[in-house]
Amino acid sequence: MSLVLPVARIFMPPKSAMQSGRANTLGWMLAFPPSGKLRVDPLMGWTGSADTTKQLGLPFETKAAAVAYAEANGIAYVVEEPKPAKAIKPKVYADNFKFGRAENWTH
Repeated sequence: MSLVLPVARIFMPPKSAMQSGRANTLGWMLAFPPSGKLRVDPLMGWTGSADTTKQLGLPFETKAAAVAYAEANGIAYVVEEPKPAKAIKPKVYADNFKFGRAENWTH
């Protein structure tokens, strides 16, 4: 019996929307996409599948280390480069009350 793995993703995890910190976002991750359909358990109503590769996520310090691991173990992979971060223009609260401001006061 041969095990056929789906194509793995090598990517940088995004920042969580639930926190302002950048924890666990500076490294690279090798993860497999779900390959099986979810099914509903008739007794409890929970959803699940027999696919255990979606539970696997391997963290790496660098992209080169993740690529080297995938090539050494014969894993097909796709590298997803991170999107460039947008520059955020800092705002000052006092500018809301500045004389001669461009926008109208809304309330």
